[in-house]
Amino acid sequence: MSQNALFQSGKGLGTPSTARKKDFAIDTPSVVSEDSADHFVVRNGVRCAGAHLIIDLYDAKKLDDLDHIEAALRDCVDAAGATLLHIHLHHFEPNGGISGVAVLAESHISIHSWPENGYAALDVFMCGKANPEACVPVLREAFKPGRIAVSEHLRGQGV
Repeated sequence: MSQNALFQSGKGLGTPSTARKKDFAIDTPSVVSEDSADHFVVRNGVRCAGAHLIIDLYDAKKLDDLDHIEAALRDCVDAAGATLLHIHLHHFEPNGGISGVAVLAESHISIHSWPENGYAALDVFMCGKANPEACVPVLREAFKPGRIAVSEHLRGQGV
């Protein structure tokens, strides 16, 4: 069975990934070369395309407020030192959930919210000098979650 089939069926989703849990301390990446056009960085001694954070917010507030979510994404972009290209958000009815993405020159920030459950799932992937960890305190302030979980995966290792 292919990985896509496993994902689509929901089987195998409990298998731990190779992503590691990360504390909320900000670890600014060092750039391989100031003149490097590939935007690869060295994080924790590993050369990679960038860090992909998976962020879960539990018991969070304002997850059905489109304007608030857009402002929070913009604040994340600013805090991370990233370059915003476009934001697209969609408001679902009747539960009021919101799904969307901030497309960045450095990659993206996405959000999917379930306000009826106080839960939001976010992806923050950034390459180059952008600092995705700077989004965590912004999200904590914006949505006041009772609990937040963050895992990190270094993308493009060995390229």
